[in-house]
Amino acid sequence: MADPVADRSHASLPMVGAAGLAPADPVAGAPGHVAIIMDGNGRWAKARRLPRIAGHRAGVEAVRRVVKAAPRLGIGTLTLYAFSSENWRRPPEEVSDLMGLLLQHIRSEIDELDETGVRLGFIGEWRALRADIVAELERARQRTARNSKLNLVVALNYGAHDEMVRAVRRLAAEVGAGQRDASTISAADIEAALDTASFAPVDLIIRSSGEVRLSNFLLWQAAYAELWFTPVLWPDFDEAVLRQATEAFARRERRFGGR
Repeated sequence: MADPVADRSHASLPMVGAAGLAPADPVAGAPGHVAIIMDGNGRWAKARRLPRIAGHRAGVEAVRRVVKAAPRLGIGTLTLYAFSSENWRRPPEEVSDLMGLLLQHIRSEIDELDETGVRLGFIGEWRALRADIVAELERARQRTARNSKLNLVVALNYGAHDEMVRAVRRLAAEVGAGQRDASTISAADIEAALDTASFAPVDLIIRSSGEVRLSNFLLWQAAYAELWFTPVLWPDFDEAVLRQATEAFARRERRFGGR
């Protein structure tokens, strides 16, 4: 296991192509749903004396590699932490660059994603982004809705605390409207109110860059997920690293609190 955990830059905006998604050489016991905190773009660029946007562009190439590799390894759902609700605290010029990069890659990569069977989904308050970006995301989501080779879930304007607050408010509104008895609310009801309700449970959370924390990512869903951390910076992440994480997962014994 390549372990130290992970924070810092969750802004490796994906929406990229994935040529050749036919499964090949899958890992026995591979996780069905892998979530990745894509960290290290800024440090990758700094080490090369490049502007931060160069690191984000290199991070997009890593997303391409991972989207292509996931179904080859037997992974059915891949969730990528692309832009957190805390990333708005970054300098306005960097946020603007990230939003432009996102829009550019939605438009340039959607044909290939669709042709290779990738189904796009989004979590977080993505509908609060710029209107032109929201329109492109919605078009991409609808266009790929019937695809089934890989579920690619992109966390945009996402934070786990915010997700849980929204879920609680939703349930509270139902109680207030007389549609639900507060005393009967269960863990299953909360899960059904989360952004991830329509996706398979998260099996493995990966973080790149050597940081060792979850950074407000999928906190509810991480309760019994396996965690795997690597010092590899996100722009250098590739199929070999993903395979290493997948094989480490396959060797673990998951007891879910039992014996």
